Amino acid sequence: MRLTGEQIYATIALVHKTTFQYRLYPTSHQETILRDTLEECRWVFNETLAIRKKTWEEKKKTLSNYDTHNLLTKWKKTRPSLKNVHSQVLQNVQERVDLAFMAFFRRVKTGDKEVGYPRFRGKGRYDSFTYPQSGFKLNGDVLYLSKIGDVRVVLHRQVDGRVKTCTIRRTPTNKWFVTFSCEIKPKPLKPNSIQVGIDVGLNQFATLSTGETIENPRFFRRDEKYLVKYQSKRDRAVKGSPQRRKFAKIVRHIHERIANRRKDFVHQQSRRIINRFGFIAVEDIQSSQMLHNHCLAKSISDVAWGDFLAKLSYKAEYAGRNLVRVNPAYTSQDCSRCGHRQLLKLSDRQYNCPCCGLSIDRDLNASLNILARGRTAWVSNP
Repeated sequence: MRLTGEQIYATIALVHKTTFQYRLYPTSHQETILRDTLEECRWVFNETLAIRKKTWEEKKKTLSNYDTHNLLTKWKKTRPSLKNVHSQVLQNVQERVDLAFMAFFRRVKTGDKEVGYPRFRGKGRYDSFTYPQSGFKLNGDVLYLSKIGDVRVVLHRQVDGRVKTCTIRRTPTNKWFVTFSCEIKPKPLKPNSIQVGIDVGLNQFATLSTGETIENPRFFRRDEKYLVKYQSKRDRAVKGSPQRRKFAKIVRHIHERIANRRKDFVHQQSRRIINRFGFIAVEDIQSSQMLHNHCLAKSISDVAWGDFLAKLSYKAEYAGRNLVRVNPAYTSQDCSRCGHRQLLKLSDRQYNCPCCGLSIDRDLNASLNILARGRTAWVSNP
């Protein structure tokens, strides 16, 4: 049974998990230690994966996390550099291998066609490590990391709640970030009765049932010409040359800039909607399945529907808002006034109903249908 916004606002006291991410500025010596730590973690990941694979092939036996943790003591004797990494960090690496196997077997059981066996990590392909319980302490703008030391952190906002884990990550552009996973009590917004249906699209990023639209920023399309330019220079340069590394670094920076702009845009738009509306109906779309359309795949990836809906979902839960996902089938083809259904091409931007005479923008019509379906779903399954 789902709670209404008023019930959530009045009674919610559950613990909510969230993350806080900050930029790290390690010294050159600390950066060397961080890179060495990642390499040691990569070695443990590959060794754990190899021994689990070998044990299954030879004995048809699955090693547990406890079994693999016991191997660390033996490995430290033959590889002393492992002693330079916090023990719980190494154990967390083995837990990642276990999670990879669990995900693999789950996909096998469900009959997923894209079943990928856990892969070994090549050099430079392991980019994060986690302190799951201890070994770290935040003191102002300084983060203490066991085996590494005090690292300067830009604390642009205060960490809220109880810190559970600390993850250090290196980006493809060699920037370092720390992510704290925290348990906090949700802070519901004051309930309101304003309702909205949201239709996401390519022409407009989103169309609201109120008649408002959110423009599609097309971040990738805007920077595509620069990306093509430097990708061509990179590909023409000799492999292993300084020129190739230089252009590859520029390409990575362009990709990072696009991703950061898209992430910031999605955060801001989802926050505005959550703050404004008490009931939100959205389409339950699977954008990954829509990428098989090669004509639209690049535009669909650029618009980031999945990320937008995911952020709407968790922010609605935290704020005590009611969010409903509805079946997107025929939302653009059904008349929002009389329910008449007619086939439309993607190029048809206006919905003209031959039954009731309604003439309305195609996306606005879809958002009204989404809101109506959301209300029905909420009433039938409160």
